[in-house]
Amino acid sequence: MAFVFLVQLNCAHAEDMLHLYNWNNYISGETIARFEAQCGCRVEQDYYSDNEEMLAKLAAGAAGYDLIVPTGNAVEALIRQNALRPLDKSLLPNLHNIDPAYLNTLFDRGNRYSVPYAYTLTLIGYNSEKIRELDLPVDSWAVVFEPRYLEKLKGRVTVLDSQRELLAAALKYLGYSVNDTDEAHWKQARDLIIRAKPYWAAFNASSYIKELTVGNIWLVHGYSNDIFQADLDAQKAGRGFRIVASIPGEGAVLALDSMVLHKSGPRPDLAHRFIDFMLDGRNSAELTNLIGSGNPNRDALQYIRPEVAQNPAVFPGKAQQARLEMLRDLDRHQRRVLSRIWTEIKLR
Repeated sequence: MAFVFLVQLNCAHAEDMLHLYNWNNYISGETIARFEAQCGCRVEQDYYSDNEEMLAKLAAGAAGYDLIVPTGNAVEALIRQNALRPLDKSLLPNLHNIDPAYLNTLFDRGNRYSVPYAYTLTLIGYNSEKIRELDLPVDSWAVVFEPRYLEKLKGRVTVLDSQRELLAAALKYLGYSVNDTDEAHWKQARDLIIRAKPYWAAFNASSYIKELTVGNIWLVHGYSNDIFQADLDAQKAGRGFRIVASIPGEGAVLALDSMVLHKSGPRPDLAHRFIDFMLDGRNSAELTNLIGSGNPNRDALQYIRPEVAQNPAVFPGKAQQARLEMLRDLDRHQRRVLSRIWTEIKLR
């Protein structure tokens, strides 16, 4: 009888697990440990480095994720696929902490399915010492796309391995919206990318943090929180340089990442508990202080370290905000066109 009881107890404990599918480097171990202690459960995490990767994995049949943290355009796609559970807002008393400016967005009117988690900017990150020596401009996407600058950086530049993000940077440099869907403009962006490609070291959406930190790579097209992390790592390692972020004058992508409940997840109760936990100002602030993510949580602001709160790559000013855009989802035809263009880019 005691054996049966122990088996039942172990099974019950095994079921108290939250399955979280999240971006690389997008929550601290300390935060996870504190939630586990509070809820008496375990958090099992899988990671992705691009929205397309996450959507493709789900489309291929991956299931069992209670909570996912997609960007707005991917939330839009998941809603269209009827893949999400509606939120029970009665279980989210801390929802009032979110700045209304980040609610009721185009991708989820009324926030029926999504709760803002954090935001990042896609911008330029660079090795301060090397770029100063080379006297290169870092206030424009030109440094990523123009051969006259790239000649000095050949083999020392990486760009995100992301169809939408790389195309968005090229479109912005060409003077278009990141959501421009004119195929002629996409082809202009493709040609710009192909011209610059021989000078780049790699398409990289995951290990570029380490490459920046050790000094192998001098300039990246990357996410603001990753560049923040690379700078922290460089300081801890005693490198003789800093990793600095710059928002290009032409504008950039602002990615609002939100917590959503996938229909295949077995524990929506734990998912709601985790969402409300992350809506607490102290927990949300920890994300910003440790990882450098932008924060839509008003209650978190009082707990954010001053040097982080004053970082324009984390909290851009009004003039910079005016040049930022959120990506929208594409329809099936547009996805096919983009996929063909991406294949052309990769094969050239």
